Amino acid sequence: MTPPVDITKDHNPLRSPLDKRLPRIAGPCSVVLFGVTGDLARKKLMPAIYDLFHRGLLPPGFSLVGFARRDWEDQDFMQIVKDAVRERARTGFDEKVWTNLADGIRFVPGTFDDPKAFEFLATTLKELEQTRGTEGNAAFYLSIPPGSFAQVCEQLKAAGLTEPKGDAWRRVVIEKPFGHDLESARELNDIVEGVFPADSIFRIDHYLGKETVQNILAFRFANEMFEPIWNANHVDHVQITMAEDIGIGGRAGYYDGIGAARDVIQNHLLQLLALTAMEQPLSFDAKDLRAEKEKVLAAVKLPGDLAAATARGQYAEGWQGAEKVPGFLAEEGIDPQSQTETYAAVKLGINTRRWAGVPFYLRTGKRLGKRVTEIAVVFKNAATPFDANQTEELGRNAVVIRVQPDEGVTMRFGSKVPGSNSFEVRDVTMDFGYGSAFTDSSPEAYERLILDVLLGDPPLFPRHEEVELSWRILDPIEQFWAEQECQPEQYESGTWGPRTSDDMMARDGRVWRMP
Repeated sequence: MTPPVDITKDHNPLRSPLDKRLPRIAGPCSVVLFGVTGDLARKKLMPAIYDLFHRGLLPPGFSLVGFARRDWEDQDFMQIVKDAVRERARTGFDEKVWTNLADGIRFVPGTFDDPKAFEFLATTLKELEQTRGTEGNAAFYLSIPPGSFAQVCEQLKAAGLTEPKGDAWRRVVIEKPFGHDLESARELNDIVEGVFPADSIFRIDHYLGKETVQNILAFRFANEMFEPIWNANHVDHVQITMAEDIGIGGRAGYYDGIGAARDVIQNHLLQLLALTAMEQPLSFDAKDLRAEKEKVLAAVKLPGDLAAATARGQYAEGWQGAEKVPGFLAEEGIDPQSQTETYAAVKLGINTRRWAGVPFYLRTGKRLGKRVTEIAVVFKNAATPFDANQTEELGRNAVVIRVQPDEGVTMRFGSKVPGSNSFEVRDVTMDFGYGSAFTDSSPEAYERLILDVLLGDPPLFPRHEEVELSWRILDPIEQFWAEQECQPEQYESGTWGPRTSDDMMARDGRVWRMP
């Protein structure tokens, strides 16, 4: 029996909520983009907005407003957006689609300390409300350095832009990092939540917008075959890896002093850990999902000996494919005495009945062997009747969830070698790939995340409680490393990290998986 439907002004009474034929489309709104001259805006945000518009997921009157310290007119900003779209749009450039989108593009010149610029922004949004029918709804996307968050939020409040009238909404989107330690994260949260309500704050972690990350929930909770063995009775350990084959590029100003652990482990990898280890939520509403993730992060336990349970390194010169690349300390803008790590690995425990005794190994690094992000759940060895020589090429069973670049799931298990005179068991794999299993291509993560913001749908966006719990985990590790006052171990570019990382695993009788 179909459940009763609540009729509201935002609901189409002719459409059942169970109807999957039509996608959810954002209502009338504007997006105000701060930081339009940055790489993120040009390479990800502008193309994602165009792709959403092209796919019909944004309303006809949608408007995009750029804010930057540039002496531009509207048409200058339009050209910047158009160039970015032509170069990187996933759906391909269509002149008719572009013309419709360009009608709603505006630009506001100014600096973050200029109240008049924010007054002009307020006037611009009012004009769009009247001419484009945005109904006063606006999302402010802060693609800017975290040090400017407070100033921009305060200016928005002073200009009356944070308090909508009537049924309109105002939301703010914040890019990571969410502070650089627990104290700064709390200060940032206090500032932003002093201006916007908690439910109007969207903290973007683009990894959570990837289809494969969201498929972890379907993989675990929609299938009976995995959940009974997803626990300490059967799992030996879990490895979560995010490897990059590039260096810091032009990010020296940001990266030096931040490092791999703050840049990746604190947000991306701990979020993947939470989704992998969480209990089944009561529902997939934001409140229930966050409650289960928070329970996992609160239960994370650091090993007593951080020297044995952590590793860090810096990439040295070497070969990345056929290209000779410089080491981190030789990169432009990097202090030759820098102690910032480009590789970090940590061992964590989770103090719950499901995961007691199961180590979770997290690693991330730059200039590694290949670009890959994956979660490997490695199972215990089975008690078998086979002789050791029959299973010498048999490893542990594993389920590997590939987040990028080749999204999918691989299962590794043992099988008899055909045609052998003796009974021999060897590892084989069974593979599922998104690209081959579905006709629809996966949207870019930012498409999904931006649309979720405009729909007001927050299930996978971390709240400030998750951010603070993550810093509680990482801060003692960062403090321990700072007290060592020694240079991170050098590792050759193109390899898989420093020797100390392999030693960390060897002490537990394990090895890192080769992606």
